[in-house]
Amino acid sequence: MDRLVNTVRPYAWGSLTALPELLGQEPTGEPQAELWMGAHPGDPSRVDRGEGPSRLDELIAADPQGELGAASVAKFGPTLPFLFKVLAAGIPLSIQAHPTLAQARAGFAAENALGIPLDAPERNYRDDNHKPELICALGEFEGLCGFRRPADAARLMAGLKVPGLAPVIELLGAEDESEALRGALVAVLTMDGEAASRIVRESVEALWRTDPDGEYAPYARIAKDFPEDRGVIVGLLLHHFRLRAGEALYLGAGVPHAYLSGACVELQANSDNVLRAGLTPKHIDVPQLLDVVVVEPCTPEILHPRPVDTTPGEELYPVPIDEFRLSRFTLDGTAYEIDGRTPQILLCTEGTVDLTAPDGTALTLTRGASAYLPATGTPTRLSAPAPATLFRATVTL
Repeated sequence: MDRLVNTVRPYAWGSLTALPELLGQEPTGEPQAELWMGAHPGDPSRVDRGEGPSRLDELIAADPQGELGAASVAKFGPTLPFLFKVLAAGIPLSIQAHPTLAQARAGFAAENALGIPLDAPERNYRDDNHKPELICALGEFEGLCGFRRPADAARLMAGLKVPGLAPVIELLGAEDESEALRGALVAVLTMDGEAASRIVRESVEALWRTDPDGEYAPYARIAKDFPEDRGVIVGLLLHHFRLRAGEALYLGAGVPHAYLSGACVELQANSDNVLRAGLTPKHIDVPQLLDVVVVEPCTPEILHPRPVDTTPGEELYPVPIDEFRLSRFTLDGTAYEIDGRTPQILLCTEGTVDLTAPDGTALTLTRGASAYLPATGTPTRLSAPAPATLFRATVTL
């Protein structure tokens, strides 16, 4: 087992305090948005096996079967198929959607053929993988996810009494719901610059004065952070959701979403491909977004963990994908055992957890610390001297 040294990404939307608090560090005064744990080449974790820090992606590339196990390599290829994160939002993230595997491969190849550098701001596809994801709240967590029914979105917009929204509201009245939503989305994203500025400004002012403590409250808060962004209007097309600690949400390819506030663990396929629709100064490629986003009504389904019969103490968040598997252990004096047939990353989010291998090798994880366990086939014992919480990220074989 290896203690991980991880990178924190300082995106502008990050919380000033949540990640420092988790990691037991003093805030720097700068936003700290995502703690990456895994082998994505953009920011791989490092481990020390006695010869100084080594990149996890390079260790896996040097011996895929030894690190990941033959079964994982046969099913997912010679790379760690998931990326584990802690995400901490101080202000809203961009409204975004992620491609299918086929779309990611085609888009990545097309941008490579055009010679667009991987770090170019106009780049849409930074790798050739899809990016389904699962988030699990560490406290109260808010976001937007999935398109509303067109009639509901039209009602919200009409309540603002902004004349410039009338054409969008009219499009939402189309008989076919997908056609209605797509028409409204395209209208907002492609409206003339001067007209867009005026309509966004009037919509923002209306959100601030129209029942700002009721149904419009999350959208009014978005408007305070992005008062000139047409994503404020796009957001009205999406459901608002709120998670409590331990509740989770799965997002498949093409589902539009934006995280608004709070901290969560996030487990996803090993990718960084994002197509944006607003609430960001970053590149928005409308044609590519429209190719990727699934434009149909979709109500967020909150997930709760289920006990795993074969592993006492383990609670699983079920998802319809094998590339990642998230579970949780709540420890309080009882020791549990996890098998070692798959590559896995363990993250302690509360208390202190002791990891012990059959040969006596041991590692202690304090709050915010994580460990990588290669697929050696040997079990690992989990124990805690006081109440503790441990998340387990691995794959399903």
